[in-house]
Amino acid sequence: MRTNDTLLKLQRFEANEKQQKVRDIELMIADFKHLADDLMHQIQIEEENSRIRDVNHFSYPPFAKAARERRQNLFESIEALEGKLEEARAELAEATEELRKAEMVQERSINEQERLPRKTQPGELVSPDKPTQLFVPRN
Repeated sequence: MRTNDTLLKLQRFEANEKQQKVRDIELMIADFKHLADDLMHQIQIEEENSRIRDVNHFSYPPFAKAARERRQNLFESIEALEGKLEEARAELAEATEELRKAEMVQERSINEQERLPRKTQPGELVSPDKPTQLFVPRN
């Protein structure tokens, strides 16, 4: 029983860790998308101020050019994180399935223990629901 409890706690811990990893990756992706949107807004402002929208023009603002490169890097990072997110979700599904199996084993073990007859001491009643009298020989 003790090893089942330990195993169950370990699998709950692992499932929680995997779930936290999925949340962290999702937050990173959301943050990167927000940064990319913010950079696009800054690029648009810079292009409006300079009145040059052609990236290849010699007078294109250097800040806008650098922001475009940074934005592209963010999109590449988002793509890589989405791959890691899929892996993390698969690991989470596997850990959740293992946890479910361990919980079923634990529950089955508890049910079996409840069904087994309890060892009694001499003179003790077997069941409080059905009191039985023990035959005690007289000397």
